[in-house]
Amino acid sequence: MHAEKFLADRFEANRAHLRSVAYRMLGSRSEAEDAVQEAWLRLSRQDAAAIENLGGWLTTVTARVCLDMLRGRQMRREEPIGPHVPEPAVGHEPEREALLADSVGTAMLVVLETLQPAERLAFVLHDMFAVPFEQIAPVVDRSVEATRQLASRARRRVQGREPEGIDLPRQRAVVDAFLAASQRGDFEALLTLLDPEVVLRGDAMAVKMGGPAELRGAAAVAETFKGRAQAAKPAIVDGAPALAVIFGGRLRIALRLSIADGRIRAIEAIAEPETLRGLDVALLAG
Repeated sequence: MHAEKFLADRFEANRAHLRSVAYRMLGSRSEAEDAVQEAWLRLSRQDAAAIENLGGWLTTVTARVCLDMLRGRQMRREEPIGPHVPEPAVGHEPEREALLADSVGTAMLVVLETLQPAERLAFVLHDMFAVPFEQIAPVVDRSVEATRQLASRARRRVQGREPEGIDLPRQRAVVDAFLAASQRGDFEALLTLLDPEVVLRGDAMAVKMGGPAELRGAAAVAETFKGRAQAAKPAIVDGAPALAVIFGGRLRIALRLSIADGRIRAIEAIAEPETLRGLDVALLAG
C-alpha cells in the first residue's frame, strides 16, 4: 500500500508537466487528460523501481500515447451531430482545477495542427521541452539524424506560418458571423467562414450527446452546424474566442474556435463536466 501511494505521489508531481506536453501535442484538453491517464496506467504496470528517470520515462510514454492518438485521428470516421442534445448532469460549484501548468496560444496551436504527427512530436519535445533527439528518435521510430530533420522541418514551417499576434476584435467578428449563420441555417455563409480543411473534434461527453469525435471538411462541418447553436452565446474561453452553449442557466458545451486568416480552422467541442469546470469562461455581450 505504501509503495502504491509513493508511486502515485511521484506521478502527481509530474502530472502538470505531462498535461502541458500532451496539450501541445494534441491541442485538446480532454484528449490531453486521456493521454496522461494512459501514461499512469502504463506506469502502474511497470516495475517503477527499475526506472532511473521517472520524469523522462513518463514524458516519453505520454509522447508515444499522443503520437498514437494523432495517427488514430486519421483513421476514424464519425457521424454528424443529431438534432437533439440532452442536458448532462453537472455537479454544483466544485473547486476549479487548473488543467494545464501553462497556456498555449491559439495561434501556435493552429500552426502545430498543420504538422505531420512525427514532425509535431519532434518539434514539441525538443523545442518546447528540451528533450534530447536521442530520446525522441525511438518514439518516432527514426534515426537521431532523421529525427533532427523532422524537428528542423517543423521549425521552419512554424517560423514561416505562425501569426505575429491574435486580432481578438477580428476573431470576435468571425465568431459572431458564424453564430448568426448557424442559427439562421445559412449553409453558404457557414462555408465562407470555415477553412476548407476545418476539423471538428468532440470529447467523450460530446460524442455521448450525439456529436462526432472527429469531422473534417467545410461542407461536413457546415451541415452539422446549419440551423443549430440556438442556445449558444459568444464567449472568451481561456483567452480565445469561443461559443458557450447554455441550457438551464448552466454551461453545457464550450466550442473552442481556432481562427486564422479570417476563417475557422478547428473547433473543439468540450462537454465533459470536469473539463468545463476547469475552463476560464467569460460570456460576451451579444
